[in-house]
Amino acid sequence: MMSSALVRLGDTEGAEQALARLSDADRETGEICVAAAELRLAQDDPRAAIAALAPALAGSAPVSWRGWKVRAYLLEAMATDALGETRAAEQALEHALDMAEPNGALHPFLHNPAPHLLERHRHRTAHAALIAEILSVLAGNEAAPPHAQPRPLQDPLSETELRVLRYLPTNLTAPEIARELSVSVNTVKTHVRNLYAKLGTHRRAEAVARARDLGLLAPSTLRR
Repeated sequence: MMSSALVRLGDTEGAEQALARLSDADRETGEICVAAAELRLAQDDPRAAIAALAPALAGSAPVSWRGWKVRAYLLEAMATDALGETRAAEQALEHALDMAEPNGALHPFLHNPAPHLLERHRHRTAHAALIAEILSVLAGNEAAPPHAQPRPLQDPLSETELRVLRYLPTNLTAPEIARELSVSVNTVKTHVRNLYAKLGTHRRAEAVARARDLGLLAPSTLRR
């Protein structure tokens, strides 16, 4: 979604304009509620973010797929935490984890990272293993351990290839990754092919393992 991509790029003014251009029918969808909440949080207005999320969480503005509902609860947790409402933040975060756990869905937590909130919550939840995996992926820019000496890449990964790489440990399909990054499916598939070639792999799991060996992704803490 264009407004979400602009928020990630730090262009809150552009995101505001993108939302303003939407039709009244589009504004009534849960996805737009989530996008508006992301923008309000980026503008340091957590109360407005909570108000934007209300229709999506209440069900009056339906979302098209489960990941958006997870994102809505996560954003609610971030907003209430910013207001100092710790209990409400914990409840919202637990709702998000409850919905994400069955499919091991990490992508909503990568789209709107909240590592400090997750770290604080990991000892108060039934989803400690999922939180550990999320934090591991969020820490994917950590260097490889000193004793590991994998064969270096001949051609470094581009910035766009690295962005796609961050999604490979998740369960997202190519169309879903494309939607998260606001690019075409063909663009994602091209980047994945380039990743495989540069990493010297042929499958997604092999690419993830190789990337982790190189320190491009944090080591996995959860076996699936």
